[in-house]
Amino acid sequence: MSDNTKLDLITMGRSSIDLYSNDVGTPFEEVSSFAAYVGGSPTNIAVGTRRLGLDVALLTAVGQDKVGDFILNFLNNEGVVTDYISTKPGYRTSAVVLGIEPPDKFPLVYYRDNCADMQFDIDDVIAAPIADTKALEVSGTGLSAEPNRSATFFAAQQAKRAGKTVFLDIDFRADQWHDPRAFGVNIRALLPLVDVAIGTEEEINAAMLQRPEDIIIKDQQISAPEIKGDIDANIEAMLSVPNGPEALVVKRGSDGATIHLRDGSVTEVPGFPVDIYNVLGAGDAFASGFIYGRLKGWDWFESARMGNACGAIVVTRHGCANFMGYEDEVLEFVRSRGGF
Repeated sequence: MSDNTKLDLITMGRSSIDLYSNDVGTPFEEVSSFAAYVGGSPTNIAVGTRRLGLDVALLTAVGQDKVGDFILNFLNNEGVVTDYISTKPGYRTSAVVLGIEPPDKFPLVYYRDNCADMQFDIDDVIAAPIADTKALEVSGTGLSAEPNRSATFFAAQQAKRAGKTVFLDIDFRADQWHDPRAFGVNIRALLPLVDVAIGTEEEINAAMLQRPEDIIIKDQQISAPEIKGDIDANIEAMLSVPNGPEALVVKRGSDGATIHLRDGSVTEVPGFPVDIYNVLGAGDAFASGFIYGRLKGWDWFESARMGNACGAIVVTRHGCANFMGYEDEVLEFVRSRGGF
């Protein structure tokens, strides 16, 4: 870190050990081995932006266990500032198990019962240099339980009061909520503290969800329902929240991204065609590149183009944080494919 009192970015939220299937294309129940990586959306973004050259700290919590040690060791080796990661005795570092069945099946199972990262609290936030950092990134899953819910609101309040940029990764994980509508209630309450929100169409629909008929359960054995909605109306509604976000960035996978501004302008940003190996982590890679661009003073198009490049690189690889692109690598990727 170049300056101990002036970070570029703090990310806040989930951290986990991610166990990725080594048997690509094999049904989940037939997988014979897994590779161990580090994951969790804010953790992935911390690593992604650090590899792009930003000075980054992660706010999360781990258990007093070897899995926590595994995560901290990786982050320290990456150069992510871990000074503000707390250890929560009696709680477990979380885990995720993931299958890879291209082109469209990527099943994952969360192990977050009694998880440490949801115990990150207001006192932990107070210990972090939010007012001396250019930007804060928070995620929707961090709102799913106390004390992390209050800590997330408090962190966003502190950043907003200090005039810093607050990025929200909408991060809808239905199985982390007792009711998908509760997710929407919390996201809408947070929006007045947010400058830029980032999400997929389904995540935006979930953020504005109020009607029970918009929750679609196709299979009672699947805990994560699909969310429908009028995406155009929901984008407009999200940007109409009083004192809400200046921008809403819609991630569209291989189609790139669309940036909707509060003034009504829309910017379409094309993606980069690649052969997809694993889509898990692509959104976090996009956020890494996009935030990097904005903190470098780039315009919306250039920043999203950088995000698209980071996402395109990661979808050709096996995992998330461990496979994020480096600054020179991503810039060369963009230059070799037409530039910004």
